[in-house]
Amino acid sequence: MEIILITIFFLGYIAITLEHYIKIDKLIPALAMMSILWALISIYHLPVFEVDTFLRKLKPSHLEEILLHHLGKTAEIIIFLLGAMTIVEIIDYFNGFATIKGFIKTKSKKGLLFIFSVLAFVLSAIIDNLTATIVLITILQKVIKERETRIWFTGLIIIAANAGGAWSPIGDLTTTMLWIGGNVTTPKLILYLLIPSIICMLVPAFLATLLPAFKGNITDELDDSENDTHKYGARMLYIGLSAIIFVPVFKTFTNLAPYVGMMLSLSIVATFAEYFSSAKFSITSVTVDDRQHSAHSPVHRSLSKIELPSILFFLGILLAVASLESLGILFKFADSLNAAIPNSDIVVILLGLGSAVIDNVPLVAASMGMFSEISDHPLWHFIAFSAGTGGSMLIIGSAAGVVAMGMEKIDFFWYLKKISWLAFAGFISGSIAFIFIRDFFLL
Repeated sequence: MEIILITIFFLGYIAITLEHYIKIDKLIPALAMMSILWALISIYHLPVFEVDTFLRKLKPSHLEEILLHHLGKTAEIIIFLLGAMTIVEIIDYFNGFATIKGFIKTKSKKGLLFIFSVLAFVLSAIIDNLTATIVLITILQKVIKERETRIWFTGLIIIAANAGGAWSPIGDLTTTMLWIGGNVTTPKLILYLLIPSIICMLVPAFLATLLPAFKGNITDELDDSENDTHKYGARMLYIGLSAIIFVPVFKTFTNLAPYVGMMLSLSIVATFAEYFSSAKFSITSVTVDDRQHSAHSPVHRSLSKIELPSILFFLGILLAVASLESLGILFKFADSLNAAIPNSDIVVILLGLGSAVIDNVPLVAASMGMFSEISDHPLWHFIAFSAGTGGSMLIIGSAAGVVAMGMEKIDFFWYLKKISWLAFAGFISGSIAFIFIRDFFLL
């Protein structure tokens, strides 16, 4: 029966990976796979287990109990994501991200490369690498009109965004999963991964400056259209970003689940949004923009724009992986893997290379079920780095890459030829830096 279950999971996984080729949204195979796996467990009364992380063994459990346990863990992630997504949409409602364009003053290609790389690195650590990529590509399209030049910058933005998301508990979904799951804490995560992530961003950027594509200056005039600005845009940007940064602080002081802090942050941002929306009324004049916005609550509008397909995908894939974990399959696989490859660093690096081909969400979810190391063990931090940055090596390997592929119509093989080696250099450099810091400074 285990072979049948693994086959179902494998087929579902293939369907998720080939989403863009078979033209079926990845949420469909994820939900189907999850439902079928748990149904078979129930119908055939298969024994389920809970992993005892301290004794490193499987403890028998009941189906309803274990399913409720995994649903609770998954709900924590989903509610957290809903809050973060809503805050980002509220910022966008007021066109707050247009403020970032004010930081771009140079026409030097090298200068622009480092500005966009740093912005992607910082912004992805605060919001997430997907949103950061969308925001910066939108700005990039207004700064550089020539597409052939622009796609080079886009490739480096993908690398920087994924590197920036790795060291922050709120920067990348996989890191967030490890953080919410209690595998890593914010101080240790920053301590272990900040420098390797910076190196992972800087090495490709420095190498790129040696390429002909980044020589000279851009000839386009910067688009300073007033349509890009909003009266309260800058204020909402800073309020929203501060609210998201507040979440790890809230968790540190209260020791409550991160979604609680995210809900508090959302309520604060929503309060300001409603106030600023109402404040646009003027007795002397009411613009078309005012009438348009006053008809809708910013919070309601933002909630309506949430990507529910992504939320349902997370639900499906996380509970699907949880079914294999509950059967003890992942635990047994981890033992076999450790026996075949005793060096955990090699295993994690292979995980990073795999994340370039396979979605990193189920990879990390599986690793959480495979390994039973204590909280803040270096292994978890290395997994966070490897899964987060390894996806940059192929354009389909990360959410940031996929969205950039769609926005700029970047060819898979062009990215493989021009950008992949830069991402690989950053990944290996960061991995070496992590191992060095871990072995000589933190152990």
